[in-house]
Amino acid sequence: MANKRKRATVAAEAPVPDALINRVSPRSKKMVVYTEENATDEEVPGLAVLPSLDAFEGPLSELDEDPGDKAPPKKKRQRRRRRKNDEPVVYDIPPVETKTTTFKGRLGYACLNTILRALKPEPVFCSRTLRIDTILKPDFGMDYCKELGRKNAEDLSRLIQARSSFSRWNDDNNIKFLRVSSELFPFASHDKYGYTLDYAAKELKAAGDLAKKYGHRLTTHPGQFTQLGSPRDVVVEAAIRDLKYHCEMFRHMDTGRDSVMIIHMGGVFNDKQATIERFKDVYKHKLTDEIRDRLVLENDEMCYNPDELLPVCEELEIPLVFDYHHNWIYPSEQPLPELIARINAIWHKKGIKPKQHLSEPCPGAESVMEKRKHADRCKALPADLPDDMDLMIEAKDKEQAVFHLYRMYGLHPVVHENLRPEKPPKPFPRQIKAEAVAAAAAAVEHGEETSDAAPKKRPRGLRGKVKAETVTEAEECKGGPSFLTARAWFVLTWHCSCRGYWCGACAKGRRGGCACRARLDSAPRDDACEHRHIGLE
Repeated sequence: MANKRKRATVAAEAPVPDALINRVSPRSKKMVVYTEENATDEEVPGLAVLPSLDAFEGPLSELDEDPGDKAPPKKKRQRRRRRKNDEPVVYDIPPVETKTTTFKGRLGYACLNTILRALKPEPVFCSRTLRIDTILKPDFGMDYCKELGRKNAEDLSRLIQARSSFSRWNDDNNIKFLRVSSELFPFASHDKYGYTLDYAAKELKAAGDLAKKYGHRLTTHPGQFTQLGSPRDVVVEAAIRDLKYHCEMFRHMDTGRDSVMIIHMGGVFNDKQATIERFKDVYKHKLTDEIRDRLVLENDEMCYNPDELLPVCEELEIPLVFDYHHNWIYPSEQPLPELIARINAIWHKKGIKPKQHLSEPCPGAESVMEKRKHADRCKALPADLPDDMDLMIEAKDKEQAVFHLYRMYGLHPVVHENLRPEKPPKPFPRQIKAEAVAAAAAAVEHGEETSDAAPKKRPRGLRGKVKAETVTEAEECKGGPSFLTARAWFVLTWHCSCRGYWCGACAKGRRGGCACRARLDSAPRDDACEHRHIGLE
């Protein structure tokens, strides 16, 4: 028979058989012996035969809690799976204010289609990327990196013309102008992990053929690190590699000269004129003819306005992309009709169709840093917009911003199922803090506790080479009259090249905002400004 296990108390007068294995339990002061024996009809001397294990009552019984005192075990909550809703979502699309225009050009959007990006299970987008750490992993490597680029190139064709029951894009929606993502092929221009695009020639040619067939214009906008006027040779070399990569992309697509590459002049590097001269030298002696044929400049909102770039563009015959939003922040002194006429003359001389950029600041923007942020949509076309012009809409809602202008001006019919409502604008941190302070003040006024008020953020430490000085109350910031802090002393943290000081509150969001138009040595990062203006309008 099988071995059975019995538990019993040890009688004081009965010896323990040698066959028993003794184990002492640590749970009680009283000794308890666990016995093992072969179950037979014969009883072991000195031990009582237990009628059943369930009826056993021994010394350990008094250690157990009363079963009635125990709380019933809590049942684990079973997660309910959300049922997949196959019904189509119906959006409430409000009407728009109708306006008139004589504009007959193309409107476009940049890089990403918000509807195709949200498709499941396979979204359509052209900016799949990875980190170098992933390339170094044995299971991924360069093959995985290149495969992401090939998939991006395939999806570029779907952006141009993808016929299915839902994703009817760009041609089906009358959008014939698209900015191709610079991240189409991850790390293709890297000095160590870079590679050619010959392996994806088939996918790129397919996208280019579609663009030519339906009359679409494809352009690119290399990133802010592509600076040909940098004083550092390593930065210039990386910029040239990046431009060669974009040129190779268009070469495989076999697109015409209208497929341009837009870059900014870049930083000032403490000497604006010297930076411009370095740019001229690189453009004349280090760029290939293919790059020069496609390269165009764009005015920015911080360092170079159209008045500073136009002489360079006219001298080197580089087309200039006029950005209305940037010109609003850092404006030209010339009247827009005259300025645009001079700009378009360069485009026509090189045989390229002119293009411009349009965006608007977010509602409620006050500082320069807040004004730089693009709104979700544009509310109107510029008054000085030429009739025959390609206009890139640089808005957060991408293709929805283009549809919004289509509906507003009646430029093209729209597919109603592809429309999405506009989201309410997000408040700036300054507005959130002001609301929290107002709520706390109202709570104090009504005698309520203010523990729920938003906690005060610690100001971030100064970054970079920032000159900090404690000065007397007699000295004033260049931004205006005196400023007071909680400790009633002044800290001037930003030093301009014109030897003028700015306090943290005044310099916040004012890179290049000094009266001398010079870039400040350090850009403030903190959204919360603790200074309190006195006597300022």
